[in-house]
Amino acid sequence: MHEPSTNYQTVEFRIDQSSPSASVRILSLHGDTDLHSAPELREALHAAIAEGATTLIVDLSGTTVIDSTSLGVLLGALKRLREREDGQIRLVVSRPEVRRILEITMLDRIFAVYETQDEAVADPSEHAG
Repeated sequence: MHEPSTNYQTVEFRIDQSSPSASVRILSLHGDTDLHSAPELREALHAAIAEGATTLIVDLSGTTVIDSTSLGVLLGALKRLREREDGQIRLVVSRPEVRRILEITMLDRIFAVYETQDEAVADPSEHAG
């Protein structure tokens, strides 16, 4: 008997961070962004804001799934940024299935959405969606 093949790869959730400038923080998410990883995402976003970032670039290119809990975390962080200053969150979305979730929830109207991280970093505008 043959064992069933598992052709999918499970990616452990992680957040890689970088700061191209004092006011900009890039958070690159990898793996499932869901109920289980939402607390880690919330903590990373809040820490970046506390450290003075006013523009957060959340790169979802390595995200395989994003659920409502994580979307709520992003909205909460945006609210926090806007309370302190005219902050913004820019999302990098290269996967069509993740972009579709943003479109269905109409969050593509709230967040500025980019195809690549370079585009998100280079945009000089102050809009957030």
